Amino acid sequence: MDRRSFVGFGAASLAALAVPGGATEPGRLAALLGGTRVDEEFVTWLERGGHGLAALPTEQRARAHRRVEAQLATVRALITGGRYDERTGRRLHRLAAALATTCGWHRFDQGRHPAASRLWELALQSAHAAGDRDRCAGVLADTAYQSTWLGHPRAAADRLDYALTGTRHPTARALLLLRRARAHAALGDPAACRHDLAAAELSLTATATAPGPAPAWCGWMGPADLAVDSGRCLLDLGRPAAARARIAEGLAQLPPARAKTRGVFLAYQARTHLRTGEVEQALAATAESLDLATRIDAPRCAALARGLAPAFTRHRRLAGVPELLERLRAPGAA
Repeated sequence: MDRRSFVGFGAASLAALAVPGGATEPGRLAALLGGTRVDEEFVTWLERGGHGLAALPTEQRARAHRRVEAQLATVRALITGGRYDERTGRRLHRLAAALATTCGWHRFDQGRHPAASRLWELALQSAHAAGDRDRCAGVLADTAYQSTWLGHPRAAADRLDYALTGTRHPTARALLLLRRARAHAALGDPAACRHDLAAAELSLTATATAPGPAPAWCGWMGPADLAVDSGRCLLDLGRPAAARARIAEGLAQLPPARAKTRGVFLAYQARTHLRTGEVEQALAATAESLDLATRIDAPRCAALARGLAPAFTRHRRLAGVPELLERLRAPGAA
């Protein structure tokens, strides 16, 4: 976390912001920061608040980001200034990793990529301190997604190679393999891409017979993600018609609460329609993507839609295109 933000929180404000409702006494937190032993009850309270914030629908979670940042500051303060046993320390580090991951995604969605990278580095360090190899793999997968997004698929593939050695749950492996398939598609390696897509599908199928639940960081992964990202791979590999069908299949399965993901997927769908000459459908998908990005305040998603402007320019004489182009080109438009 940015140190200037961290030191700006006093004990009272941390207690008020750490979880919805601020249901603790500032004096208790001040005592814990002053040397009183951190007890398991207080850590459980922090964990409950963190999990509650992470479980909010996308739109609400984006607007609760200051609470998440405040709770991360609280946990970091306890780690560096509190007294606790080894077991409690692992729980605090594990919670810090989860919170830093969530904060990193908020920065990423705001287009603040260096800040996102720093938070994910903190998440990786915290997961390592907690001895949580699964969470380490998840953080590496997030940084790999960012690398592919920023046009560095080779770095993404290398990180995912390593991340795959750190997790065994089939849902987690399906997500990592799917992201590596995206990186291979961006690298123009169809054989490696197809191999990873097939392996991801097998892993996701195996989730039904897994001995335990998926790790929290990948619990959202499902058939919709597999279908849409498979479609995006096909688009990158020059197969827009096949990509269109897979993306439509995934969008139909996506839960309504995942608004940010829907905005990204709609931009992918619009690109496939443009590649196949279906401009009217591309207009509708792009407009909906922009509407979602506006509602949830996700500039990254809006930027993805704005990136379609050059393709729409070739169709500027068609009805609706000039109006959309004006919207896409407006400064900060969404």
